[in-house]
Amino acid sequence: MPTLQPSPWAALLLTALLALSACSAPPRNPEPQAWPQALPRLLPTDVLLLGERHDAPQHQDMQRQTVQWLAQRGLLAALVMEMAEAGHSTQGLDPQASEAEVQTALGWSEALWPWQRYAPVAMAAVRAGVPVLGGNLPRRQLRTAQTDTSLEALLSPAAMERQHQAVRDGHCGLLPEPRVPGMARVQVARDQSLAQTAAAAHRPGQVVLLVAGAAHVQRSLGVPVHLPQDIGTKVVIAHADIAQAAIKTEADWWHSTDALPPDDACEQLRQQWQNRPAR
Repeated sequence: MPTLQPSPWAALLLTALLALSACSAPPRNPEPQAWPQALPRLLPTDVLLLGERHDAPQHQDMQRQTVQWLAQRGLLAALVMEMAEAGHSTQGLDPQASEAEVQTALGWSEALWPWQRYAPVAMAAVRAGVPVLGGNLPRRQLRTAQTDTSLEALLSPAAMERQHQAVRDGHCGLLPEPRVPGMARVQVARDQSLAQTAAAAHRPGQVVLLVAGAAHVQRSLGVPVHLPQDIGTKVVIAHADIAQAAIKTEADWWHSTDALPPDDACEQLRQQWQNRPAR
């Protein structure tokens, strides 16, 4: 008789169960744990969302490790990236494609996203024969999203107000208040676009890995809100130094990395806006 081989999920579940029985840990991590060793505790899932701080190199390295860990086990269905627009992908590229070919396929904007920061993440997927998919809202749709009030109905009033406040905070209180609702709608549209891309890439028994800024992956506010209910999700948020309280309520797992050098981004933004020509 043929010998039945255990599925990848079965082996991973056994690993996770053994870890849980050994330490009786709760679902959410109370203390930092090495990555990617913590991954089995988050599986199985249909979509794994990794939230990052864009200027934290350790966060992009965490993404690369996740791509490799899942791909080596045959579990990675696709890599969806906020850093490329929806409609662009490496589908059909040879696994040995050059970085230039990958950038072209993804329509990569170096001005928005430094390629060297994300190249190891994208290329790890390409080398494994896994498609990389752009998930962000195309720039040509930004103006339409700003005025599309129907986007506000996709979130609860409380969540929409949180989006408004996030826009204010993200612009250091410098954004004129009349522009806040439109910018918040754009954020919702971006999350919706990322969710649609991830849902379309879903494959039973595999994981779609989505990487984006931490704000985009929050469970009650970001991409998970827009995914179909029959698609399982797990949210991981990486943070540098001190974690915001929201991380521990919006994620299934949070991962602490080294603090970054002090950087007054608000002062830089003030100088940029002061130097803009008057309209």
